[in-house]
Amino acid sequence: MPIWVDADACPVPIREILCRAATRWQIQTTFIANHAISLPPSPFIKRRQVAHGFDVADNEIMDQMTKGDLVITQDIPLAAEAIEKGADVFNPRGQAFTPDNIRQRLAMRNFMEEMRNAGQVTGGPAPFSQGDRKEFADQLDRWLQRNARK
Repeated sequence: MPIWVDADACPVPIREILCRAATRWQIQTTFIANHAISLPPSPFIKRRQVAHGFDVADNEIMDQMTKGDLVITQDIPLAAEAIEKGADVFNPRGQAFTPDNIRQRLAMRNFMEEMRNAGQVTGGPAPFSQGDRKEFADQLDRWLQRNARK
């Protein structure tokens, strides 16, 4: 049950948490991005740089992941695909995407995109906080405790 990280927009503190967890739990963790990212040396941490382009990193994650894997992404359409394929998914703020909430998340994402395109919404998400970091670390720890023993 490896971990797959959509690393293009993954905050550095979350990468650090994931790297420490990969080494401590000895779980294969792969960061996929279309640019070079810095990661510590570990036999459990891999990086895969893909070509620039729309959804290239997402497609690589979908090609490699299998049922029961964990996917870390902020990309809601990627989360929906991964859930459909049987993955557990949460974002870098520790919010889980589930079969029960993914349709609502997709609908809200599409609505907000329409609002932005119409000039009605110009802001983005709240800045990444210490609370977000803690929520992610707690969510990852719970997932690892549930799944690492399987």
